[in-house]
Amino acid sequence: MSEPARRATSLIGSRRRGRTAYDVSMALTFRTLRSDELRTFQRMVDQSFLSDTKDDRLERWRGMFEPDRHHAVFDGDELIGGGGIQTRHMTVPGNGPQPCAAVTSVGVKPGHRRRGVLTRVMTGQLHGLFEDQREAFAALWASEAAIYPRFGYGLAAEFTRLDVPRGAAFRPGVEVDGTRIREVSAEEALPLVKEIYERLRPTRTGWLSRTDAHWEHHLADQEDDREGLTAFRYAVHPQGYAVYRVKSDWRERGPRNELHVRTLAAENDQAYAALYRYLLDLDHVGEVKYFTASDDPIVHLLDDARLALRARTDSLWVRLVEVDRALSLRRYLSDVDVVLDVTDAFCPWNQARWRFTVKGGEASVRRVDDAPDVALDVQALGAAFLGGTRLTTLARGQRVRELTPGTLNGLSHAFLGDHEPHCPEVF
Repeated sequence: MSEPARRATSLIGSRRRGRTAYDVSMALTFRTLRSDELRTFQRMVDQSFLSDTKDDRLERWRGMFEPDRHHAVFDGDELIGGGGIQTRHMTVPGNGPQPCAAVTSVGVKPGHRRRGVLTRVMTGQLHGLFEDQREAFAALWASEAAIYPRFGYGLAAEFTRLDVPRGAAFRPGVEVDGTRIREVSAEEALPLVKEIYERLRPTRTGWLSRTDAHWEHHLADQEDDREGLTAFRYAVHPQGYAVYRVKSDWRERGPRNELHVRTLAAENDQAYAALYRYLLDLDHVGEVKYFTASDDPIVHLLDDARLALRARTDSLWVRLVEVDRALSLRRYLSDVDVVLDVTDAFCPWNQARWRFTVKGGEASVRRVDDAPDVALDVQALGAAFLGGTRLTTLARGQRVRELTPGTLNGLSHAFLGDHEPHCPEVF
């Protein structure tokens, strides 16, 4: 570990691997969970989101539960808040899957908020990641968008709520694979679905690795998972798949059922168009609804693009745990050589001037004392990390300042990805 890193580590305080304790006050303590505390932890998370605790979900959680990566704050013997990390890999621009700390199940019980509990959890997570030298960046979905920026997370990806009416025509010239699409059982579909997902994942920025437990959670299909909709239907093509539910809506003039797509993926454009065509042409459907990537090509497949109603909202928030290691994980679109003045009060080892040099797509990042060209906070770097948020846009939002004229445009271009990042699952 470098000397600057050692100095930063000394700011954390003593920490032992395994069961770790931080004194928050005379009453509150923070420590790693034991394996037998999952039920208590789940109950706290459910209470924090005003949900009921269900035993079947406990068993589903168990497969994804990593006790040594879940931490909680206790008020005496009562577990009042906490958060966890899933050990995953996320695809980054140009360099395939890389280790990612997938932050999950963060919550604080009602009645215990505004006491610094969440700050203690986030401090323990981020400082622990730095000390363990595991993942160089973390990612999460935020229940409220105002919470995590103060801990250095930047808005790195969005998704689109898409509504398209049944029968919406494709424009002339669109090639649709003519292979017959079949509806099959989950048991028959899942081997093909998983195989195609794994072939696509290395090139899809924002996609995550999945264990069997993650697949079970993503496609959970118990009655209380359906929210009044049908069980999942599986439509498969040799090079793609679509998974969907239906919300019943029968009217006097005929059915206007809503088709809710859970996931749609294909290995080529013609198969992708074929799957969309299949869903749009299903009988008894009034509208197809899908939470999809912001650059989903359906808008350009349609003869009338305005038929696709779109609303964008935030999905992935990314936090660089170690600026130099994280920025070296991905590839970049163009060469650049600038000095970044990075602000990070929450993780002080990142707060420095860094020379960021890209040659042939590969980056080197080193600490320097040179005059800075661009000043920005770590949240801005997290937002730009997956290539979907422009640094020039963040500059207009007053999160980035150009100190050397002419440097920001080139830096912003280098960070762009070939397509919009998208995470097709909430974790």
